[in-house]
Amino acid sequence: MTERPNERAGLKASTPRDDDTIDEEALLAEFEAEKPARQLSGIPHTIVKVMGVGLSLFGLFWVFNPMAKQFYLPAFLMVGLSMTFLVYRGWGRSDKAKVAQGADNPYIVDWLLAAITIVPFAYIISDWDSFFRRAIIPTQLDLIMGTIAILVTLETARRTVGLLVPLVVLFFLGYAHWGPYFPAPFGTASYDWARLIGHNVMGTQGLFGVPTDVAATYIILFTIYGAVLTASGATRFFIDLSFSAFGQSQAGPGRTVTMAGFLLGTVSGSGVATTVTLGGISWPLLRKAGYPQEHGGAVLAAAGIGAIMSPPTLGAAAFIIAALLGVSYLQVLIWATIPTLLYYFGIILAIEMDARRFNTHSVEIDVKPVGKLLLRFGYHFSSLVAIVVFMALGMTPFRAVVFATALAFLLSFLDRECWMTPRRIWDALATGATGALSVIPVMASAGLIVGVMTLTGLGLKLANIIVMLAGGNLMLTALLSAVSVILLGLAVPVTASFIISWVIIGPALQDVGVPAYAAAMFIFYYSVLSEVSPPTALSPFAASAITGGKPVKTMWLTWRYTLSAFLVPFIFVLSGPGIGLLMQGGVQTVLLAMVVSFTAVAALAVATGAWLIGPAGWTERILCGIGAIALLVMEPIFMGIGAVAVVAGLLVHLAGRRRHRAT
Repeated sequence: MTERPNERAGLKASTPRDDDTIDEEALLAEFEAEKPARQLSGIPHTIVKVMGVGLSLFGLFWVFNPMAKQFYLPAFLMVGLSMTFLVYRGWGRSDKAKVAQGADNPYIVDWLLAAITIVPFAYIISDWDSFFRRAIIPTQLDLIMGTIAILVTLETARRTVGLLVPLVVLFFLGYAHWGPYFPAPFGTASYDWARLIGHNVMGTQGLFGVPTDVAATYIILFTIYGAVLTASGATRFFIDLSFSAFGQSQAGPGRTVTMAGFLLGTVSGSGVATTVTLGGISWPLLRKAGYPQEHGGAVLAAAGIGAIMSPPTLGAAAFIIAALLGVSYLQVLIWATIPTLLYYFGIILAIEMDARRFNTHSVEIDVKPVGKLLLRFGYHFSSLVAIVVFMALGMTPFRAVVFATALAFLLSFLDRECWMTPRRIWDALATGATGALSVIPVMASAGLIVGVMTLTGLGLKLANIIVMLAGGNLMLTALLSAVSVILLGLAVPVTASFIISWVIIGPALQDVGVPAYAAAMFIFYYSVLSEVSPPTALSPFAASAITGGKPVKTMWLTWRYTLSAFLVPFIFVLSGPGIGLLMQGGVQTVLLAMVVSFTAVAALAVATGAWLIGPAGWTERILCGIGAIALLVMEPIFMGIGAVAVVAGLLVHLAGRRRHRAT
C-alpha cells in the first residue's frame, strides 16, 4: 500500500494537527532504517522480487501438487536462505543518508553468500533419494555440503534475529560432540561430525524437521494471504472501523488501538509488525488523548503482541502445535479462543482504569459511522471467516488459506482503489515471501537444536530434572516450567523458544499429569513473553521508538497490560476443570472455567491498575491480588478463598468510598 498512514486510518488530509504532533511517516522510516532488513532498490530489488514471487508460487504449487518433503524442503530453503542474504544486512545498521539515496543494496560478499547457499541445497535435491539414504554412512562430499548448509543457516539466523540463536545452536552441537565432559546427569555419548551431519542434515529431523516443514507450508501460505488481504484494502478498513467504533469516548483512543491491533493481527500474525504499523497511525491519537509516552507505547505493544495469540492466524508456534500434536489447525484455533478473549479483556480493563487515572479525553476523528463502514467494506471479514469455515468442512489448512486468499483477491474488485491488478498481484506474492524470511532461518536453526536434543536425549534429561526438583508436585513443576520458558525467551524469539521448550518442558508437564494439548498451549503463551522481555523485547522497544518513551519503562508497563495472558495458563494446567478454558471437558466445565478466569483477570486488573470504582488503596489491591492468584488453581477450596478475598476487597473499597464522600 502506498497511502500515507493517516490516510489509511481514514483521516482527512486537512485534519488539524497539533504543533507537537509527530511525523508518523518519518518515524516509521527511521525505525525501518534501524532494522536489519535492507531497503532495496534497482536491480537487486527486482531480483529479490522475482525470487520472492518464485518462492510463493512454489509454495502454492506444493498445495495442489504435493511432492516428497526430502525434495520440497531443501528446495524451499535454497531460495529462502539465499534471499535472506540479499534482504538482510550482514553487520551493523544502514547509513540513513545512503538509504535516502536508495543505496541500501547488497555488497559483493552478500551476493557470494547467496550463491554459495544455492550449492549445498542444489546438491541435495539433485539426488535427494540417495542423499537421505546415506545418512548412516555419509560420503566426504555429503559432509562438506552438510556443513555448508548448517553454516549458511546460522549466518542467516544471525542476520535476521541476532547472534544469540546461532550461538545456542553451536552450544548444542558442541554438547553433542563433547558430551562425556559434561557433569552428570547431563553427560552423554560423543557424536562425531559425520554422525551429527547424518542426523541433522541427512535425516527428517534437524534442518529438515518439523520447524522447517511448518515454515515451508503454513507460514509461507499465511504470509501470502496477509499480503493479498493488505493489498485488497483490508488494513485500511480495519483501522477505520476501530477508529469509528471507539474513538469518541474518554477511553476510546485506548480501545481503538486495542481493537485495531487485534484486527491487524489477524492479517500479520506478528507482534512487532502490528506494533509498528499501528504505532505510526495511532500514537498521535493516544498523545492527544493525554497518554504519557511510556503508557501509550505499552498500549501499542500490548495490542501488537495480541497478534501472536489471536485467531485465525496466531503466530508461527501455533502451526507447530498442530504439526507436533497431529491435530488440525482448526483445533488449535478452538483452544486459543477463550485465552485470547481473556487477554483482550485484561487489556481493556487496564485501558479503562488508565483513562480515569490519567483523565484522558476523547479525540474527534473524521471517519464514517460504523454502520456505513460495515455495509460498504464489511466484506473484508469474509476471507477470515472462510478460513475457519473451510477447515470446519474438512479442508486441509493449506487449501483453506489458499482458497481464502483467492476469495480476498476476488473481493478486492469491490473497491476500485484496491483492485488486484497484475502489478499488485506480483507485489503481493513478493511481499508474502519476503515476509517469511525473518522466520525461515530461525525455524531451520531451531530444527538443529531439536535434532541434537533427540539424538542425545537431552530433552528427556532436562524434563526429568525439572520434575525431580519439583518433587513431582504439579504446581512447582508448572512454576519451574514457566520460569524456564521465560528465561529461554530472553535469548531467542517466540518460535524458537516454543520449539526448544516443547522438547524440554513438554515431557515434564506431561509427566505430572498435564494433557499434551494443555502443556503445548501453556508453553505457547509463556513463549510469547520473549516479545516483552529483554533483550528481545521487540514490540515494546518498537513502540518506544515511535512514541519517544523510555524503552525499559515501556517494556515493564507492557508487562502490566499483558499480565493476564501469563497467569491464565496456570488455570488449565493446575486443575482438571481448568481445561474448560481450552473448550475441553463439556459445556459445564467450559462455563465454570470462563466465570472463574474472567473474575480472576478482573481482580488482577484491580491489583495492578489501582482502580475499581475509584482509586483503589493498597488494602483492596492486595485482597484482589490474593483472590486472583487463588482463583488460578480452580479447586473448590481455592475458588472459595479467591471469591472471599475478591468480595472483601470490593467491600473494603466501597466502605472507603463511603467514608471519603462523608468527609
